[in-house]
Amino acid sequence: MQLLWFLPTHGDGRYLASATGGRALTFDYLRQVAQAADQSGYWGMLLPTGRSCEDSWVVGSAVAPATKNLRFLIALRPGLVSPVMGARMAAALDRATDGRLLINVVTGGDPVELKGDGMWLPHDERYIMTSEFLEVWRRVMAGEAVNFTGKYYHVEDARLAFMPVQTPYPPLWFGGSSAPGIDVAAEHCDVYLTWGEPPADVAKKIATAQEAAQKRGRKFTFGLRLHIVVRETRSAAWDAANDLIRYVDDQVIADAQKVFSRYDSVGQQRMAALHGGNRSKLEISPDLWAGVGLVRGGAGTALVGDADTVAARLMEYSKLGVDNFILSGYPHLEEAYRVAELLFPRLPLSHGNAAGQSKVALNGPFGEIIANERAPVLAAAS
Repeated sequence: MQLLWFLPTHGDGRYLASATGGRALTFDYLRQVAQAADQSGYWGMLLPTGRSCEDSWVVGSAVAPATKNLRFLIALRPGLVSPVMGARMAAALDRATDGRLLINVVTGGDPVELKGDGMWLPHDERYIMTSEFLEVWRRVMAGEAVNFTGKYYHVEDARLAFMPVQTPYPPLWFGGSSAPGIDVAAEHCDVYLTWGEPPADVAKKIATAQEAAQKRGRKFTFGLRLHIVVRETRSAAWDAANDLIRYVDDQVIADAQKVFSRYDSVGQQRMAALHGGNRSKLEISPDLWAGVGLVRGGAGTALVGDADTVAARLMEYSKLGVDNFILSGYPHLEEAYRVAELLFPRLPLSHGNAAGQSKVALNGPFGEIIANERAPVLAAAS
């Protein structure tokens, strides 16, 4: 398993839909979150995109030098930048980070936001454009001099002067729940992403995507994006989940769901259907809570429970074929540490982490020295 954390470039705080406990969105804070993830041993970090976010490429360039091992999953938006310019950007950042760049291909699912960015294509046409974009991007990144004529792109002798560190290019991650989205993923991408739906629904989506890839002689690895509310006891975790939405009232929910209803994203429609805007039916499968999606677009579910329970639920998804987990929690700085401390020792991670070091060595996690004499050892909770 590979665990990634989330960089909150659209804001952060202790509560949803409230300025109470809110954090100032500064680059210093974003660096803190990235460093917390890096030092805790997360494999990577997702940077979101959209008009409510700081630009993911600029943020990634700003925070990456403050980290050592963390990979950065940065959004590439077909239609908002040309495929050749996108290739130059990706090659440059991959070189600047010594090969720590991952690419999240985001076609977009909010027609209103997209029109504000100058993108007027309807849903299915956007995926045709995305496929053309990725064909040019992949070939240029692989070192070809590309001539291409399609419906939306026409390039002649497109090429790179400076190649990326990773060959043939940084891995392409992609999330799309519609049939056209799955087709694009199957044709071009390396990691297929889905949001945190109940395991049976995730299993069906994985099977559909895998079949589409196999028809093209390709195969995926799979990623899951969801929030985590983990505490030392189950009751404390559920108290924390309910506390997260303490300032979310019915009018706020109605306003948020009205915005989400305009999306033509099938994934967003699936998220909204999990709770139907009703806060009385939020545990949609064992320990999977849809409270975040009442007011947040995109990933709207969280695993809630004590560490053993949450680890077991993550393993259920792992057994379905998911090996990349993009996690988050509010506030993201503190929860980056909490999730690492409670979950990393309980999961079969492919990457190094501080929790896996010696229980007493002074370069490992030990807390405060006892009586200025000796380091404490890990103990099971009473």
